[in-house]
Amino acid sequence: MKLSFRLKHHFFSAFREFFVHHHGSLEFRAKIFALLISSNEDVDEENYAIVEKIALDIYRGDQDRADLLTLTTRELVKKVHDISGLDIDTLVSHIQKELKIIPRYAKKIDIESLRPLIEITRDIDTKAYQQNILEFLQSLKDDTLWSKKSQIEKDEKDLIAKY
Repeated sequence: MKLSFRLKHHFFSAFREFFVHHHGSLEFRAKIFALLISSNEDVDEENYAIVEKIALDIYRGDQDRADLLTLTTRELVKKVHDISGLDIDTLVSHIQKELKIIPRYAKKIDIESLRPLIEITRDIDTKAYQQNILEFLQSLKDDTLWSKKSQIEKDEKDLIAKY
């Protein structure tokens, strides 16, 4: 990544809420990626390359947004591995709370796009744990989409009317 983007990222990290369009959505996605990645003790650059590839698909080739999602994911994983008060259980709790507040985010959980992160895991136990996380996320997504269907439809209509 370019030095100019890294400098811009550090500035945006401090003021992300003000300067990044749909920062909540981006951070929610980063939490999903970080949950899966941080469950693996053997994290390498290949994990983040996969996140960037997925992000480029999500953001239709917008490299800056893809880089921002990748770096936000990296920050969250670092916080989990550095034991800075953030752990996997806390990430799960944050994801659940955000879905209660903004249930349309459930549509952002794409299990199939997360599978490559499991495929590169070498440890069998870690792979099984990550598979359990995917099953949990799928269940959480399905439950949210079913139980909050009318609220999601209303929120999406409001968003379309707003823009």
